[in-house]
Amino acid sequence: MPEPQRVYAPDGTRLATYTWGDLNDPVVVLVHGFASNVRDNWVLTGWVRNLTGAGYRVLAIDQRGHGLSDKPHEPDAYAIQTLATDIETVMDQYLVDEAFYVGYSLGARVGWEVVRDLPQRIIRAVLGGVPDGMPLSGLNLDQVRAYIDHEEPVLDQTTQNYIALTERVSGNDLRSLLALAQGMRQTRTVDPDPSNAPTQPILFATGSNDMIIEGSRALADAAPQGRFFEIPGRHHFNAPGSKAFKDAALAFLNDDGDS
Repeated sequence: MPEPQRVYAPDGTRLATYTWGDLNDPVVVLVHGFASNVRDNWVLTGWVRNLTGAGYRVLAIDQRGHGLSDKPHEPDAYAIQTLATDIETVMDQYLVDEAFYVGYSLGARVGWEVVRDLPQRIIRAVLGGVPDGMPLSGLNLDQVRAYIDHEEPVLDQTTQNYIALTERVSGNDLRSLLALAQGMRQTRTVDPDPSNAPTQPILFATGSNDMIIEGSRALADAAPQGRFFEIPGRHHFNAPGSKAFKDAALAFLNDDGDS
């Protein structure tokens, strides 16, 4: 991992960013999922190596609340549009006028907004593991809060899984990720609107064993230039490491035609 370069969001939040590759190569912006970071989602899984080897420059971002970026505890800091604006701010600071976008899970949810809001700057995108519906809806916020404040046991299985996912990654702050879940819910406009889908070419990719696969298919069907790739034998949490997923994404990014 290179040393992070700090970019300040409009609200003063410091975002950790990383780059690899030649300055003259086409840029791929990588945005990770919930409770992950650049290292876990993109470096250890081989995405950065594969992309730079294919002739791309990589610009990757630890989303606010994650990695080495600042971790606000206020839900208002995590509105979906704020997360999307963070990506635009980083592109501006790096003087990137045009890029490809690759996001997974939360990064794909944010990507839907980024791709739709920046049609002249995002050429095409890969959105992995993105469902329709409210994100993190299975998280019992009251149980998470009681676990943080009073060490009360978490009874809900889905919430247990989210906490285990959060605590698996060194440096995660459970209170900031609770704020993120609250902020996303408060936004109330985060559900991807199929009637207002991005018009650029988009590859939607979801694991065959992922419970959200049908929602992802529906979004691909709604996008004017959407395609769908089923990642064989993978569930939501191990899909980023799939060679088939990486190969399909590279083929899609390299395809400058209409097929």
